[in-house]
Amino acid sequence: MFAQTLCVLGLVLAVAVAVPIDSYGPSLISAPAISYAAPKLLAAPAISYAAAPAISYAAPKLLAAPALAVSKVAVAEPYDPNPQYSFSYGVTDQKTGDSKQQEETLVNGVVHGSYSLAEPDGTIRKVTYTADKVNGFNAVVEKKGVAVVAKPALAVAAVPTIAKLAVPALPTITKIGYAAPAYVSSGYGAHY
Repeated sequence: MFAQTLCVLGLVLAVAVAVPIDSYGPSLISAPAISYAAPKLLAAPAISYAAAPAISYAAPKLLAAPALAVSKVAVAEPYDPNPQYSFSYGVTDQKTGDSKQQEETLVNGVVHGSYSLAEPDGTIRKVTYTADKVNGFNAVVEKKGVAVVAKPALAVAAVPTIAKLAVPALPTITKIGYAAPAYVSSGYGAHY
């Protein structure tokens, strides 16, 4: 298939190259004038047909659909007047030193809970809280342990004594001026 397509494209290209192109107008190369006459038409024989019988159709009768009584019934969602829950979790990671716990319960509309975590300074922060509709959220924060502040270790090395050496006088430096380079513009909007 590819060879056939390549052959056809080569043939089309060869014909396109072989056709002379008249760049000076149609006066030097002209195509022969070709004219065609319209073909003569023969008269068709006269054919007649009998009229078709008249057929009529009545539109179908539409029956009304029976009216169905649709009523929406609102179903009340189950309501628990005294919802309760309880959960807890804890994480202790020996590799990173991360340690935290939380527990919480809801009984009779009052939330009781606490959480604790290890602070970066080595102390443990524990928060105990309660929350209800009357008193709102109340928390007590406790910090256990002694904060350890790590001081950076400073390495002090003995500083060798440096003997002062006499520096010979430097020669005087004279300023030398240079001319700025000349730029040549091409004149066509070049800005460089």
